[in-house]
Amino acid sequence: MWAIDFVHDNLSNGRSYKMLTVLDEYTRQALCVEVKDKMGSDDVLEVMHPLFLKYGKPEFVRSGNGGEFVAEHLQEWLRKVGVRPIQIYPGSPWENGYNERLNGTLRREILNSEWFHSIKQAQEAINVWLRDYNHIRPHHALGLRP
Repeated sequence: MWAIDFVHDNLSNGRSYKMLTVLDEYTRQALCVEVKDKMGSDDVLEVMHPLFLKYGKPEFVRSGNGGEFVAEHLQEWLRKVGVRPIQIYPGSPWENGYNERLNGTLRREILNSEWFHSIKQAQEAINVWLRDYNHIRPHHALGLRP
């Protein structure tokens, strides 16, 4: 089961940007945090396809009910490649709890402490954080192993 969600933030000039987070719920590995100024369902598909090639496809992908996630072409593509999409009930973020925890950690550990001037700078800093998150820092759910 993979969980996907969006996180929103602003650059130092006030311009907003969006991050797609992808988490493997079993291993608790954050597979990706993709940063763009805007993101729609086509962007979600563009992020997911290489992840399927790299990690193999999950049996399920859990997401919220935003238009980017429920778009028919994205849902159809997931089903065609053999992945069952699951949407949480509207207004129930606790149903995507592992991803919400990742998003909260991302916000606390990097977004609240850094002020990025560009999308590129944000992506680079988040990639460094992501390597630390997956390979160095201990996780309580994994017996304090990375």
